[in-house]
Amino acid sequence: MTVLVTGGTGLVGHALQKVLPNAVYLSSKDYDLRNYDECLSMIRKYMPEHVFHLAAKVGGVKANSDFAAEFYYDNILINTNVLNASYNNNVEKVVSLLSTCVYPNKVNYPLTEDQIHNGEPHQSNFAYAYAKRMLDVQSRSYRKQYGCNFITAVPNNLFGENDNFDLENSHVIPAIIRKIHEANVNNKNVVLWGDGSPTREFTYSLDLANILLFILEKYDGDHPINVGGTQQHSIKEVANTIAEIMEFKNEIIWDSSYPSGQYKKPSDNSNLLSLGWKNESYTNFYDALKNTCKWFIINYPNLRGVS
Repeated sequence: MTVLVTGGTGLVGHALQKVLPNAVYLSSKDYDLRNYDECLSMIRKYMPEHVFHLAAKVGGVKANSDFAAEFYYDNILINTNVLNASYNNNVEKVVSLLSTCVYPNKVNYPLTEDQIHNGEPHQSNFAYAYAKRMLDVQSRSYRKQYGCNFITAVPNNLFGENDNFDLENSHVIPAIIRKIHEANVNNKNVVLWGDGSPTREFTYSLDLANILLFILEKYDGDHPINVGGTQQHSIKEVANTIAEIMEFKNEIIWDSSYPSGQYKKPSDNSNLLSLGWKNESYTNFYDALKNTCKWFIINYPNLRGVS
C-alpha cells in the first residue's frame, strides 16, 4: 500500500511519520499544489492508493485578517487540485483535514458535524474557514458523482512536537510554551493575553496521527467527523501546567486589556467513538504537554517560527 501525505513536514505530518514511517511525505518545497500540473505530476509519480491531505496555507488571526483573499484563493486551489488529481488517477481513498473554524459563529454546543454549514463562520478567519468548508463540499460532490471515497476529519486545538512557535501565528499552547521558556531564560515575568478563563479542548498531534490511521480503516462516511478529544482545560490551567513542567519561578501576569477570546467551544466526538475509538486512547494531557515542553527545550531556538 502506497500512502502519500501532503503537508508532510508540518505538525501532524511529523506525527504521522512516527506511526507510518513508510509513507511518502511531501511539502510545498517539493510541489506547489496551487498549480494543477504540479499536483498532477505528484500524484502520477507516486500513484498512491491513499492520500492524507494535510497541506494548507495557515496563519494567525492577524494574517487571516490582513491576507483574507490569499488564504481563500490558495487553499481553494490546493484542495481543488489535490482532490481532482486524486480522482483522475484512481486514488482509492483521500482523508482531508478540516478545522473547527468551519463551524458557524453562532452554534449550539457541543459542536456536532451536522451544524457545519448552518451559518457564517467567525469573521476573524472567515476566508480560511469557507475554503475548508469547500473541501467538505468537494469531497461529498466527488463521492456523489464519481463514487470517490473522499472523507474529511475535524480536529480541535492541536499541539505537540514540531509545532509552529511563531508568537504572531502560533496557537495558544506553543505560544505559551515559548513565552514561558524565554521569560525563564531572561529571569522575567511573563505576560499572557486575557484573563485565562476561557476553556478549550486540546488534542496531541501523535493522537491525531493514530486517529487518522484509524479512520482510514474504519470510516467511509460522506460527512465530516469530529476527531478531537473532548476534555476541557482553561487557558489559565494550561499556562500553570506549562509553568510547572518548565519550572518557571516568576509571575504569570494576565493582561485583561487584551481579549480573552470565545469562552468555550466544546465538541462532540461521539461519531468517532461509535467506530471503536476510545476516550482512553487519547494521551494524558499532562504527559503530552511534558513531551512537548521537553522537545521544545532540547531544540530551542532551532524551531519553526523561532529561528
